[in-house]
Amino acid sequence: MTEPQFYKRPSGLTVAEIATLVKAEPGPGARLDRRITNIAPIDLAGPFDLTFFDNSKFSDALAVTHAGVCLIGERFADCAPSHLTVLRMRDPYRAFVAVAGALFPDALRPSSLFEAAGISAGATVHPTARLENGVTIDPGAVIGPRAEIGAGTVIAPNAVIGPDVRIGRNCSIGASATILYALIGDRVVLHAGCCIGQDGFGYVPGPKGQDKIPQLGRVIIQDDVEIGANSTIDRGGTRDTVIGEGTKIDNSVHIAHNCTIGRHCILAGQVGLSGSVTLKDFAMLGGQVGVSDHFTIGARARVAAKSGVISNVPAGESWGGYPAIPVREWLRNSVIVRKLAEQSRGGKKDDSGESA
Repeated sequence: MTEPQFYKRPSGLTVAEIATLVKAEPGPGARLDRRITNIAPIDLAGPFDLTFFDNSKFSDALAVTHAGVCLIGERFADCAPSHLTVLRMRDPYRAFVAVAGALFPDALRPSSLFEAAGISAGATVHPTARLENGVTIDPGAVIGPRAEIGAGTVIAPNAVIGPDVRIGRNCSIGASATILYALIGDRVVLHAGCCIGQDGFGYVPGPKGQDKIPQLGRVIIQDDVEIGANSTIDRGGTRDTVIGEGTKIDNSVHIAHNCTIGRHCILAGQVGLSGSVTLKDFAMLGGQVGVSDHFTIGARARVAAKSGVISNVPAGESWGGYPAIPVREWLRNSVIVRKLAEQSRGGKKDDSGESA
């Protein structure tokens, strides 16, 4: 059995073309006619590979790399060995990402898992659904009554698109995703297993148990949003749940009803937002951050991983801890707690030099 290649090997770019693409300055003696067909980390790169260097921790690997060309930060340019073709720029990693996208454009957006075009025989499309030309629907997918899907969108196997859902153009809906009560913009990527538009978690305690609150809102996902595998976004109860333009959401994230996420926010894996939380534009939440209901994370604010937010976070600030507080205060408190713990043990040291 031969090892499969999951992405087609590109025809490649010359070093000169790469330099033009990322606006880089070739180093002395750069072989501008060399053709680059792949990317690789600096320690594994070969003669036809592109790599990058922007951290002195990898100086040993830089000295012996066999890469065809290395994108290198200006402040490290003099560290490169004489045998290596380098392109100098301010931000080599950003340039590396740009070149990788140019070499492997298919990796930027999921395509049909069935490698099909049009509507597969195994798909079920309601006769009242409206599909523009160029929609691809893989086997097992179900498209409900009056759903609308724009040109260039791909619906993967076993995805379910509910009644009246609208999906824009050039979107990708992953395998077994479920979309209900939702309006979705253009160029949106929903990875496998996403659940969009299910009931929010709303109940009122009553004498006989919990009385369910009707969830009557929608989910609105704006253009260029990407949502990771198995993430769930509840529809609104009394208002819409909104995901702003360009926001990126990692795997296994839960966003509850009535939340409003601004533009270009970042939510890392296992983040959980309670009902009616607001994230302003460019806010960033680390992995496993939990936010209690009705609080606001300000524009460009950042919350460290595993933090619990039970108050508003001002714009532009960095918070962390449980409960979350400004990062400097959190770190200072952590030092104080550690010192108190050492004092309570009498400050004794074990054989390793650490406190007992």
